[in-house]
Amino acid sequence: MTTVVPDRQALAAARKSLPGSVAVVMTMGALHAGHETLLRAAAERADHVLVTIFVNPLQFGPNEDFDRYPRTLEADLEICRAAGVAVVFAPARDEIYPGGEPMVRVDPGPLGGQLEGQSRPGFFNGVLTVVLKLIQLTRPDFAFFGEKDYQQLTLVRRMARDLDLGVEIVGVPTVREPDGLALSSRNRYLSAPEREAAVRLSAALRAGATAAADGLGAAGALSAARAAFGTPVGVAAPKLDYLVLTDPDLGPAPDGGPARLLVAAWVGQTRLIDNAAIDLVPPATT
Repeated sequence: MTTVVPDRQALAAARKSLPGSVAVVMTMGALHAGHETLLRAAAERADHVLVTIFVNPLQFGPNEDFDRYPRTLEADLEICRAAGVAVVFAPARDEIYPGGEPMVRVDPGPLGGQLEGQSRPGFFNGVLTVVLKLIQLTRPDFAFFGEKDYQQLTLVRRMARDLDLGVEIVGVPTVREPDGLALSSRNRYLSAPEREAAVRLSAALRAGATAAADGLGAAGALSAARAAFGTPVGVAAPKLDYLVLTDPDLGPAPDGGPARLLVAAWVGQTRLIDNAAIDLVPPATT
């Protein structure tokens, strides 16, 4: 049976009733198959799964889609019940920020101003602040995050380590549609032509990964990815924000070995992100 709690007091009581290990999955609702994968992974690792559903205003900029962001609580609860979630914490805004927007926020450091942070100033301050608050409120042994939001995952791991939070941060591979598009709550905003065009993000990642495996190096992998993404043509065509190659910790790209290819693009009025692990294989020698 899934217990749904709306406030801190009820959450504390529900959390106290859970013996053994607890995994938390933090969401903004509008759950989809990617979230279900997180729930299954969490259930395999911990005795109990606790889900938070909260659309965090701190991570939306002034021209972003906070009011438009889908809120589907009843459908979300059905997914949680079917997955055997023990507790769902679904608080109102005032419950998380009782004094209004917090004056003290988590500084993500230099990485917080790059990639997503450069395109969305202050985004990671808001993300890390709410993640830290939810970790404090839920006191989990494990916290599960999808690799689709790879920069977020990387920064949450760093915060947990640097601030000694005592929680293991677990990344779960991205779930995709059959044509490769990464699952996202924002995909529902796409028109049919935009949905068709959005696959260019994952196509770029696949092309980059193939070039890397073929020994074309970092420059070759990036070149192949950019070629696969293509040049925007038409109203529905994706407009590239960034396409970069880094090391697994989002530092400078290595000369060889594991790396990460990340892409962000506007498809119509919807901004999508994606990424993939790649392996920079040395060129074959004869």
